[in-house]
Amino acid sequence: MIRSARVRALLALTVIAVSLYIALTVPVRLGLDLRGGTQIVLQTRSTPTATADREATDRTLEVLRGRIDALGVAEPSLVRSGDDRIIVELPGVRDPKRAAEVLGRTAQLTIHPVTGVVAGQDRTGEPALPDESGRRLRLGEAALTGQQVTDAAARFDQESGAGWHITVDFGGAGRAEWARLTGEAACKPVGDPGRRIAIVLDDKIISSPEVAPSVACGTGITAGSTQITGSFGDTEARELALLIKGGALPVAVETVEQRTVGPTLGAEAIAASTWAAAIGTALTSLFVIAVYRLMGMLAALALLCYGLVSYAALAALGATLTLPGLAGFVLAIGMAVDANVLVFERAREEHAARQRPAPRSAVAAGFRNAFSAIADSNITTLIAAALLFFLASGPVRGFGVTLGIGVLASMVSALLITRVLADHAASRPWLRARPHLSGIATTGPVRDRLLRRDPQLMRRPRRWLAASAVLLALAGAGIGLRGLDLGVEFTGGRLAEYTTGAPVDPDRARAALADAGFPRAVVQSSGEDRLTVRTGALTDAQAAEVTRTVGALGGGADRVRDELIGPSLGEELRRNALVALALALGAQLLYLAARFRWVLGTAAVTALAHDVVILLGVFAWLGKPVDGVFLAALLTVVGYSVNDSVVVFDRIRELRRRHRGSPLRRVANQAILQTLPRTVNTGMGAALILTALAVLGGDSLTDFALALLIGLAVGTWSSVFVAAPVAIELQDRTGGRRRSAG
Repeated sequence: MIRSARVRALLALTVIAVSLYIALTVPVRLGLDLRGGTQIVLQTRSTPTATADREATDRTLEVLRGRIDALGVAEPSLVRSGDDRIIVELPGVRDPKRAAEVLGRTAQLTIHPVTGVVAGQDRTGEPALPDESGRRLRLGEAALTGQQVTDAAARFDQESGAGWHITVDFGGAGRAEWARLTGEAACKPVGDPGRRIAIVLDDKIISSPEVAPSVACGTGITAGSTQITGSFGDTEARELALLIKGGALPVAVETVEQRTVGPTLGAEAIAASTWAAAIGTALTSLFVIAVYRLMGMLAALALLCYGLVSYAALAALGATLTLPGLAGFVLAIGMAVDANVLVFERAREEHAARQRPAPRSAVAAGFRNAFSAIADSNITTLIAAALLFFLASGPVRGFGVTLGIGVLASMVSALLITRVLADHAASRPWLRARPHLSGIATTGPVRDRLLRRDPQLMRRPRRWLAASAVLLALAGAGIGLRGLDLGVEFTGGRLAEYTTGAPVDPDRARAALADAGFPRAVVQSSGEDRLTVRTGALTDAQAAEVTRTVGALGGGADRVRDELIGPSLGEELRRNALVALALALGAQLLYLAARFRWVLGTAAVTALAHDVVILLGVFAWLGKPVDGVFLAALLTVVGYSVNDSVVVFDRIRELRRRHRGSPLRRVANQAILQTLPRTVNTGMGAALILTALAVLGGDSLTDFALALLIGLAVGTWSSVFVAAPVAIELQDRTGGRRRSAG
C-alpha cells in the first residue's frame, strides 16, 4: 500500500510539473471569436470539366494558400474539412467582402486568338465576348492557360503615364506557344481583328491588345512575356496580378459560411469568461470546504491543479480555444467537483458504518467504491463530447474538444491528485486524533435528516411519472404554439451584432428595418449599447443598408460580429443536429444497457428524452434562439442527466448484489436516499459555476449558461423521479425478472 501511494505521488508530481512547463512555454491558440478576425468556409463545386473530389480540394487548398500569403495576413490557417470544404481563418481581417472575393474567384486565365468581330445580329451561333471597348469578339480555341504562367506583377508606367498594367511571364512550353500565337497574329494586316490576342479572365475579356507592327510574321514574341493593359487602379491591378500568379482554382468554390468578430468583442469575452471561471471556482471551492472541511480544502487545491492540467493539455494538443470552449473549460470544473463529492460521500458512508474507523482507510474505501460511478458518468459525458467534435462545426466543435479534455483532466484531478493529497492528510497523527476535522467523520445534514425520516419515495412511482407528464405537456405546448426559434446556423441567413453610440429600442429598430425593406428581420437587444439583427440571406449591399439603418437610429453603429450561413449549410447543420441528438440517445442506451442491463438503460434514456423535450419547451416559451451553442448545451445536459442516473443505478446494482431477494421498488428507494447527498452537493457546486457563467460570462454565453442551469434542475429531477419510476414500471411489466435490473 505504501509503495502504491508513493507511485501515485510521483505520478501526480510528474503530471503537475509537465503541465506547468507546457503552460509556461506553449501558448494556447485562440479562436477567431476570441482574438478577432474572419473565418470563411468554402465548398468546392463540380463543373462540366472538373469534379469536386478530395484531390481537387487539395489542389484548391494550395492555390488558396498562395493567395493568402500574398495578401500578407499574419498567421493564417487553411484546413480541409471533409472531401469538399476548406476552412480559412484570417486573424485581424475585418473586411470579409474583399477577402472572400480574392479567395473565391476562380481566376481561370486563358489566352485566345481573335477570329473576327461580331457586327450587328450574330447569326452564326458561335461564342463571342465583349472586349474592353464593348466590341464583341469571336475567339478561337484557348492557346494558353494560367498553368503556363510563371509570374505576374502589377507595375505603374510613370514614363508614358499609361497608369497601371500587369506583366505576365510564361515558362516552359508556354514561351513557345506564346511565340507561335503572336507570330500567326503578326501575319495579319494592321487593323485586322485577327491581329489581336484576347486575354480572358473568368470568361471576361480583360485585354485584347494588337500585336505590334515590329513583331515579325511567323516569329512572334520570343521573350515569353506580355502586358495586360486597361483602366486599372492600384488595388485592382495588384489583386489581378495576385490571382493570375496564384494560379487558377481547379474547381469553382462557394462561400457557405462566413464569420467575422471584432477584436474588442473577443477581448470582452475573454475577460468575462475569466471572471466567471475565477468567481465560480472560488464559490464552488468555498462550498466544498464548508461541506467537507479539510478534504474540501484538498479538493479545492486539486481544482486549481485541474485548471493547470486542462490548460496544458489544450496547449500541447494544439487545440483551438473558442468562446464556447471557454464555457466548456468552466463547465468541466463541475465534473471535477462531482468526482470529489462521490468519493467523499462514499468515505462518509464507510466511516459511519464503522467498517473503516481510521480516516485513511475510509478515504481509500471511498475512492475504491466510487470509481465505478465516476468512470461510468465521465464516459457518458465523453460520448457527448465526441459527438460534438465529429458532427458539429466551428466554435461548437471547439466546445466538444475542450469539454472532452476537461473531463479527462477532472478524472486525473480527482482520482490522482486529490487521492495523493487525501491519503497524505488522512495518515497524519493529528488528524487521527481529531477525525471531525477531516470532513468525512460525519454523515452530513442531508443524510442525517433522511436517516431520521426514511421517506418511501418510490412507494407510488406513477405519481412522479404523472407530474413529469404534466411538465412534458407544458413543454410540448410551448413547442407547438410558439415554435422553435432556429438560429442562422440551422436556417441559413445572416446575423450581425452592432455597438451603437446610443441605446436603440429593438421595436423601433425593427420598424425602421421593415421600412428599409427587411420586414422579417429579428432584432434583439444584447446590452445597453449593443443590438443583434438576424435576417435571411443578404447581399453585401443589403448588409450595408442594414448597418446604415441601425447607425441612423443609434448615432453610428460599428459591426463587431458578422455571421453568414448559406442555406445548404444551414440545412446540413440542422440535419447533423438531429443526427447528433439521435446518436447521443442511442449511444447512451447501448452503453447503459451494457453496463446495467436493458431495464435501467431504457429508463435512463427515457429520462434523457424527458430532459431534452423540457429544455426545448422552455426555450420555446422564452423565445430564445436554438442555435449551435444551444446544441452544445443540449448535449451537455444529456451528459449531466446520464451522470445523475448512472450514480443512482450504480448504487441500485450494488444493493441488488447484496439483497438479491429485495424488490426493485425497495432497492431503488434505498439507492436514491443514499445518493441524494451527492446529488444535492454536486448540484450546488455546478449551480454556483453556471450562475457565475450566466451573470458574468457576457451576452454570448448567457443563453448557454441558462440552458445548462435548466438542464441541471431538470436532470436532477429526472434521475430521481423519472428514471427510477420508469425502471420500476418496466420491471413490474416484465414479470419482475431479476436479471433485467442488473
